[in-house]
Amino acid sequence: METPSPDPVVSLGEENRASRRIPWPIVVLAAVAVLLGLLWFGHEIMEGDAAELDRAIILALRVPGHPELPIGPHWLPSAVRDITALGSSTVLTLVVIVTATFLALRRRFRQALLVIGATALGGVAVTVIKVLIARARPDIVQQLMDEASHSFPSGHAANSAIVYLTLATLLFPVVRGWRMRGFVLAVAMLLVGLIGVSRIYLGVHWPSDVLAGWAFGSCWALLWWGLELRLFRSNPTSR
Repeated sequence: METPSPDPVVSLGEENRASRRIPWPIVVLAAVAVLLGLLWFGHEIMEGDAAELDRAIILALRVPGHPELPIGPHWLPSAVRDITALGSSTVLTLVVIVTATFLALRRRFRQALLVIGATALGGVAVTVIKVLIARARPDIVQQLMDEASHSFPSGHAANSAIVYLTLATLLFPVVRGWRMRGFVLAVAMLLVGLIGVSRIYLGVHWPSDVLAGWAFGSCWALLWWGLELRLFRSNPTSR
């Protein structure tokens, strides 16, 4: 008679310990992004002007003297569009639905509700900020994608950080072992970084838009990690 394989989901005690582990890479990302945003781009954004560094970075990604031509091989723009699609509302919504369904099937209803709440409210917050700031998109290079909304903050950078980093922190109690948790967190941060850089390469966002998106999204993920920890402490037997 075969012995049943152990449940890959961690025990309640390990879940408690995992929930309490501070996601230091996200803390560092949030701190650096906020600091640079305040010290580097804050003055220019408040005046409604693009920073000189904004212009220098976005022009560095174009062929000198030809702002309509991106640097790199001919296949790179298409590949970058594929990467930027990972931060689109369609893909992010599918990721949230699949993750929440997985958690619900594992009877992790608390985490499922937190995933839905964190990502939905975060998306609304980004939209409101965009409307309030109403910053125009870059006009010094030809945009390689059609975008109609305002520029600040980058919705792709912010929403991808909200979704992928929030999922990484909320999945800590579900994933076994520090190596797997580190892998999940590393993949989430890599995706967020590539998506943000893709927006600058395509010419649809200023670098400061992306930096603000990273700052907001990483802080939002930490906020919901703290909320999850508080709920766990108040009701450690809940799922």
